[in-house]
Amino acid sequence: MTDTTCHMSISLDGFVAGPEQSAEHPLGKRGHDVHAWHLGDERANEADATAVSWLMRPRGAYVMGRNMFGPIRGAWDEDWRGWWGPEPPYHAPVFVLTHHAREPLELEGGTTFHFVTDGFDAAYTQAVKAAGDRGVDIAGGASTVRQALVAGVVDEFSLDIAPVLLGSGERLFDGVETFGFEPVEVLHSPLATHVRYRRAA
Repeated sequence: MTDTTCHMSISLDGFVAGPEQSAEHPLGKRGHDVHAWHLGDERANEADATAVSWLMRPRGAYVMGRNMFGPIRGAWDEDWRGWWGPEPPYHAPVFVLTHHAREPLELEGGTTFHFVTDGFDAAYTQAVKAAGDRGVDIAGGASTVRQALVAGVVDEFSLDIAPVLLGSGERLFDGVETFGFEPVEVLHSPLATHVRYRRAA
């Protein structure tokens, strides 16, 4: 069975992005503070580098929400091609949850974005088929991760807990009633405590 991973950064008060996400603030206002451990902060250390290796390990396919792909709401602006430029970091098929159909978007380096309008289960099924034995990653954002957790498909879940209070924004665990994971590795830096969990036996 395909191994499914998810890796999210979170504030102490449970937010994975700040309020008012936009093209100017893709992580929401002050959301950058939650992600400083992998965005070039000079205080980052070897623990952060190890967590980056967890985050960036190649996967066979990805599932993400529309907010993760971009700030556009409603009908698509066909000029929008994601946050990442001509060569996104995925190098694999990415299945984007949306209510608005769009033709697949093929970019450099092997990344093709497929836009799925019939829900999380359909997107995940397509990702598993595309990934083969190379695994699926649930790339975010908060709503998509919640759906994956409720569906029980995540095998390994990594959290980077930043010593930051955002006060508002996108909560990760609202509506998730059980966790079902146990920690298998914990690393520390001034910027985050990195916890890697596996699904409990």
